[in-house]
Amino acid sequence: MKISACIIGLNEEQNIHDCLQSLKGIADEIIYVDSHSSDRTVAIVKKFTRKIFFRKFDNYVAQKNFAASKAKHDWILNLDCDERLSDELRASILALKKSTPEKTGYKFNRLTYYIYRFIRHSGWYPDDKVRLYDRRESQWQGDRVHEIINTPPQNTGKLHGDLLHYSFRSIDDHLKTIRNYSELAAQAMYARGRKVSLIGAFTRAFWVIIRKFFFEFSFLDGGAGIVITYYSAVATFTKYAKLYVLNKQNTAATGRTVR
Repeated sequence: MKISACIIGLNEEQNIHDCLQSLKGIADEIIYVDSHSSDRTVAIVKKFTRKIFFRKFDNYVAQKNFAASKAKHDWILNLDCDERLSDELRASILALKKSTPEKTGYKFNRLTYYIYRFIRHSGWYPDDKVRLYDRRESQWQGDRVHEIINTPPQNTGKLHGDLLHYSFRSIDDHLKTIRNYSELAAQAMYARGRKVSLIGAFTRAFWVIIRKFFFEFSFLDGGAGIVITYYSAVATFTKYAKLYVLNKQNTAATGRTVR
């Protein structure tokens, strides 16, 4: 079993070296698709692979499937630039490579490092995701924001070890992500004909606080968990507020009245 590691990125010079370093001894080749970075990302990637492709970003599904299409091997290991394989996960993948896979896709837990600590509650863990798959059987699918590998549950296994996710280095990083993802999410909902009132946006945000605190035990993650709770609510309100505005703008442009 040979593995092609596929990674997409844009201006990831702070993350990409450690991501690629964690693939040593695991990936038989590395495919990197860049969305025309303006920093040192590509120069760093060149130290690990020559298989670098450039493609303007349109959405995550198309970008990741494009990367997989450039791979030499059928087994694809997909990582984001801010992710690394833990030692235990590396050992699990190495053991799988020496055997005959019984499944067509494998998922593993993702453990997120948020600002100053790993988060083991707040709805962020175990956060298991399929990241190793046979492209002959599966591919990425979804909307502009939420992409998944469509491996059937009965053909999906799970490997021991965590995928380490170094998500946000600062509050500003979190706010930038909220801005970008909320825009994509609002556009995706708008394209599906979704509508929401401002009261609905507030209600959804308030429910996020209740869910995070009382059902996902965010307080067990200390101050970081409280921060996550607040900004999760902000992200939800921002997403639905943008959807509300998109529908209002459409109404104004077409002259229709929305009740």
